[in-house]
Amino acid sequence: MKTMRNSLPTLGVMLLLLGAFSGCNRTDKNGELQVEDTPTTGKLAISVDETFAPILTTEVDTFQKLYQYAKVTAKYEPEEDVVRSLLDGTSRVVVLARDLNTKERAKFEKDKIIPRTVRIGTDGLAIIVHPSNPDSLFTVSQLREIFTGKTARWEQVNGKKGLGDINVVFDANRSSTTRYVQDSITRGTPVTPRAFATKSNPALIDYVATHPSAIGVIGANWISDRDDKAVETFLNKVQVAGIAASSGSKSDEYLQPYQAYLALKTYPLRRNLYMISSEARTGLGTGFISFVAGPQGQLIVLKSGLMPATGQARIVNNAAN
Repeated sequence: MKTMRNSLPTLGVMLLLLGAFSGCNRTDKNGELQVEDTPTTGKLAISVDETFAPILTTEVDTFQKLYQYAKVTAKYEPEEDVVRSLLDGTSRVVVLARDLNTKERAKFEKDKIIPRTVRIGTDGLAIIVHPSNPDSLFTVSQLREIFTGKTARWEQVNGKKGLGDINVVFDANRSSTTRYVQDSITRGTPVTPRAFATKSNPALIDYVATHPSAIGVIGANWISDRDDKAVETFLNKVQVAGIAASSGSKSDEYLQPYQAYLALKTYPLRRNLYMISSEARTGLGTGFISFVAGPQGQLIVLKSGLMPATGQARIVNNAAN
């Protein structure tokens, strides 16, 4: 399938040129402005995996400030709903933590549409527990046993009584975090029936913060931007667990989803972030994707604490020689 990767430099130039002609729109008989659909003007409805609401909100706001005749309306919803909106044409641009699968691409082929995919960054899934939980270090195999229900009580993890049954909680039904756990952690084994979902990521954080026996899964985007006051508030409520890829790992091999570990590919629970377009022509959807994948949009990804798809992150080792 064709992607937009090879066209990004050209689109960057196009954004500059078309921005200069944004005043060439016409008004209708009532005097209302009729904005043409170009890479920098028009109206665009996008659907976004709600895990990435913080970063995409910033991307949309910045894009619209740069291009006053561009109106991008983002809807944040579970992954399954995002995919559905692309397939049924409700949204011509979506943001997902996965690419389209064979069945989904076949649907577009049947309609003679070639969807275009651009990777815009790397995200990590964070495991969060209550601040009073004495165990904040897990291996991937321990998480597998917890999420499948094989390990059902905290004393089986840390040998200490008091917290009782483990309560597994996700951000929402049909979310990308739930799918990732099933695909990459439980490896197809069903998640424990004791697991349940809240209605949002903030609700998930609040639940873990008020239930000492809970363990939650959340996108790193919600806890990665230390300059965001909301993030600091979240981090004061919960503790982010360190995750090691295998049993027998040393203490310094238990990592949190910090940007450096995403860049070095050492944090075990990583996933790519994509923008996918079904746009048949070079319109506002193409322009917005080009912006997010370009220098300014990638700086926003970098600032958020995720790892941008292009550009470099400066990694500083403070360990003593």
